[in-house]
Amino acid sequence: MLHFPVLLEESIDFLVQKINGKYIDCTYGRGGHTLAILDKISKEGHLTSFDKDPEAFKHASNIIKDNFCPIHKSFNKIDRYFDNNSIDGILYDLGTCSTHFDDGSRGFSFRSDGPLDMRFNVSKGEPLSIWINKASQEEIMEVLYKYGEEKHGKLIAKKIIERRKIDFIKTTLQLSQIIADTYPEKKIKIHPATKSFQAFRIFINDELNQLTKSLSQASKIIKKDGVIVVISFHSLEDNIVKNFFRPSIKSYPKDIPLNTIETADFSCIGKKIRPSKNEIEINKRSRSAIMRVFKKL
Repeated sequence: MLHFPVLLEESIDFLVQKINGKYIDCTYGRGGHTLAILDKISKEGHLTSFDKDPEAFKHASNIIKDNFCPIHKSFNKIDRYFDNNSIDGILYDLGTCSTHFDDGSRGFSFRSDGPLDMRFNVSKGEPLSIWINKASQEEIMEVLYKYGEEKHGKLIAKKIIERRKIDFIKTTLQLSQIIADTYPEKKIKIHPATKSFQAFRIFINDELNQLTKSLSQASKIIKKDGVIVVISFHSLEDNIVKNFFRPSIKSYPKDIPLNTIETADFSCIGKKIRPSKNEIEINKRSRSAIMRVFKKL
């Protein structure tokens, strides 16, 4: 299946305010947003795209343009490459690339069999299969509750522990079937493993912590009047984005003096923008997307 960039026109219209500006696409994926940005900026403009997935970086390396630079790093490393107040626009498309789900060998899909991996960068960290066969029931349950908001986390965690005593859990369909067999409700709109697979993917890639770190870096390297566009796909991401750009005294730990914290003021210029009905019909995976846009004051 092809990968369709979500909210493509809407995001680029907000992002590119200066055709000669400097821009960052924090999540290259398969280049949909990157190519649209390159089409809109001039030869004097510049775009840098980040992705920690080796396959994405290989794909990006095929784009030969003087004003484009792909970097094989996570987006929580962007401040290593740019000075403060130097970038005109930064884009985050936080959705997992469709090719990851469609390629069973990557270990993301609960519908097709493959090694239970789920890492975006397979050269770092450990695959999910290693963790899930050694983690305690409490650790598995916490991941399911925290990152998947899975109400049956305790039942699923208990069943995983029971089943791994019989056989090492090493494939996506093994795990998917364990969850499906455990799920009390047999008739639900989504696959029983949907929330659990989301939770394990977020955990194994440390997605939420990396997003928080990257937003902090982005707020410093973006220029005054520069724009940060974020497309989220679940409430955990969206809440991080909303809270980050809505600084308040209540959000700071009590033991940290306020005068030691440097914060930049941002104005929300695009609030909770969703895909059109037409886009959702063409790409059903876009239905959960929410875009928010912030300008640095």
